[in-house]
Amino acid sequence: MNTWELVKEAKPVPMAVMVMLLLVSILSWGIIFSKFSVFRSARSGNHSFLRAFRRATGMEAVALAAEQFKAAPLVAVFDFGYEEVERQVKSKGTLTNKLAIERALQLGISEELAHLENNMNWLATTAAISPFIGLFGTVWGIIDAFTALGQAGSASLRAVAPGISEALFATALGLAAAIPAAIAYNYFSHMLKEQGARMDDFSLEFLNLVERQFED
Repeated sequence: MNTWELVKEAKPVPMAVMVMLLLVSILSWGIIFSKFSVFRSARSGNHSFLRAFRRATGMEAVALAAEQFKAAPLVAVFDFGYEEVERQVKSKGTLTNKLAIERALQLGISEELAHLENNMNWLATTAAISPFIGLFGTVWGIIDAFTALGQAGSASLRAVAPGISEALFATALGLAAAIPAAIAYNYFSHMLKEQGARMDDFSLEFLNLVERQFED
């Protein structure tokens, strides 16, 4: 019996388990590819924006350069800080509250981290529950196998083979859904920490630029 025949001849409960695991796996792979693209764009955009930021002579020049790198998380952090700087300068003519700028930068970092983390909880959920869904299908298949064995009245391989096959196939599908999701979640968690560290470092560079510009 090949895989397609096994799926076609599966009973309702094992079929439901297989369909559920297949849908979960497809959704997880969609998120994985999407996250790869997001983090790759974030890393590339950050690198380009950071070079422009370090070459700029003032906040206005950085603001103009930031328009070219809107996909970079560092740009969003810069925008939060720059808006607070502009608000203080327009109101008092100079900086009056550096702590408010630091808080604005932290808000920008938190917002960008939340954006980058979006849908990662689904990967964690998939990695956690898929083996158990597969295990449910496995147990159900074994129950079917023993039921068929009891009805056959003898230890016949023909009687138990379909149920055992469904059980093992459900196990395989559960692992096939869980393993990539777990690997991807751990990888993206590392990338998220890296992005958070980059944004924290950038906030310090931002504050240094602000102090140089308004103390001169």
